Amino acid sequence: MPAPSLPDEVRRHCAAVARDARFVRIDPQATTVTGGVAGLDAQEHFLEGDPEAVARYVLILDTINFGSGWFPTLRDGSTSGMTRRLTAHVRQHGRPWTGAQLRGLDAGTVAAVLEEDAGHPLMALYAEGLRQLGALLGDGGALDVVAAAGGSAAVLARRLASELPFYADRGFYKRAQIAANDLVLAGVADFADVDTLTVFADNFLPHVLRLDGVLVVEPGLAARLDAGALLESGSREEVELRACAVHACELLAARLGVAPRVLDNWLWNRGTEPAYLARPAHRCRTVFY
Repeated sequence: MPAPSLPDEVRRHCAAVARDARFVRIDPQATTVTGGVAGLDAQEHFLEGDPEAVARYVLILDTINFGSGWFPTLRDGSTSGMTRRLTAHVRQHGRPWTGAQLRGLDAGTVAAVLEEDAGHPLMALYAEGLRQLGALLGDGGALDVVAAAGGSAAVLARRLASELPFYADRGFYKRAQIAANDLVLAGVADFADVDTLTVFADNFLPHVLRLDGVLVVEPGLAARLDAGALLESGSREEVELRACAVHACELLAARLGVAPRVLDNWLWNRGTEPAYLARPAHRCRTVFY
């Protein structure tokens, strides 16, 4: 029997965790979004370059798309803020970093682009992740990596998770999957199986689903989340929050007749509304989200 695809591996893992969960349960009757916006904002993202530049930009952005557990300690800790500053740097210089430039990056260079303190531990992690990406790109380009996937988002995600340690998010593969999806949304990849991807489980998705009543959290854990307490990466509570979010979205996507990746975009945009931003999502210091 062939090994399951990466998205199916995630589905099986998350369904098993949800079945035995102690701290989080799914309310099958609860409802959340039934529509919304899906895609990349052309003002916020660098989408106007040639295909190689755009593909490399997407991989660079998704390689530093983590650190939410540290965000409160940054000058401007937000995914949108980081994206805007990276995009501004690319537009100023006309092209994103090449593979060779990525391999030579240090924390100070990354911090200068993101307008953060070079001594912040997240800057060193970002630089390390980008050097890993540079090693993957080698002397080729991002489109070579896309082409090597043979038209499969699952194959690309598996390669990213296998060759980039900061993408090796076993059981979830959040950033490996979102990178494949973002390349499609940016118009530089065409993957026949892109709709087989799961949602991209971080801390934001469980937060939206919890506030909408789809995820019901044990009172003690709920109090810790509301107080902004850090959860340990890989702890039962943290894994259950993410896994139940994935499994709940599988059920919701099937009910709505949409691909989970589309539902993910709807939920993410819903989470930017004031009512959701007013309460903290769970915090965890990890390179995976």
